[in-house]
Amino acid sequence: MPTTLTLKNIPDAVYERLKAAAEAHRRSLNSEAIVCLETVLLPTKVAPSERLARARELRATLPKVKFLAQDIDASKREGRP
Repeated sequence: MPTTLTLKNIPDAVYERLKAAAEAHRRSLNSEAIVCLETVLLPTKVAPSERLARARELRATLPKVKFLAQDIDASKREGRP
């Protein structure tokens, strides 16, 4: 049976980040707080093979663009004095 929990004295910065995350994920503050707690307190173990498969699936959805080392270096330097 679920339990009710009341939080007091939440720092403003934490509240604002929770509120922003809830909006971004289209959740209520309560639901977002539960997801955050579950993520920290009940992390799921993902097998390395599954993590690699997910990474490959994600990579397959990206556009096929080749980056040259000089392009990467130029991007890293961009905006630096």
